[in-house]
Amino acid sequence: MSRVGRLAGALLAETGGAYYLVGNPKVPCDWRAHGFEPPGELDARVRPVVPLQRTGAQDPVLGMPQLTLEIEGEALPQLLAAQLVIPRTGSVSERLWRLVIGESDERDAPIPDVIEARWLAELPPAIWTIVRDTVLRCS
Repeated sequence: MSRVGRLAGALLAETGGAYYLVGNPKVPCDWRAHGFEPPGELDARVRPVVPLQRTGAQDPVLGMPQLTLEIEGEALPQLLAAQLVIPRTGSVSERLWRLVIGESDERDAPIPDVIEARWLAELPPAIWTIVRDTVLRCS
């Protein structure tokens, strides 16, 4: 089971003990405080997925809410980049993230800490393209 959370505005994906940064961070990040070696210069417009190297034996903490998915390995961060990163900026779309976690202005209930998101990997790409284009359309 893979997990996905947020780190400095980007996505942090954990699969099989490996960690990947997906998208550009939106705020400065103290990488070592989060359990990673600094990844060097980042530009998600060129390289939307960056493997992260852990600094110690302690597992890094993923932000909440977290998604759980059954997709494993490098396919996970590649899927996340294709579905949630805006190519023009290299940033994770907040509108798409809110859609995936079920956050909306009409929702009164709190968002759960762990969200089963198997559907995200199973959704046909043509359907997600329609959803993505609709959500990202400027109104």
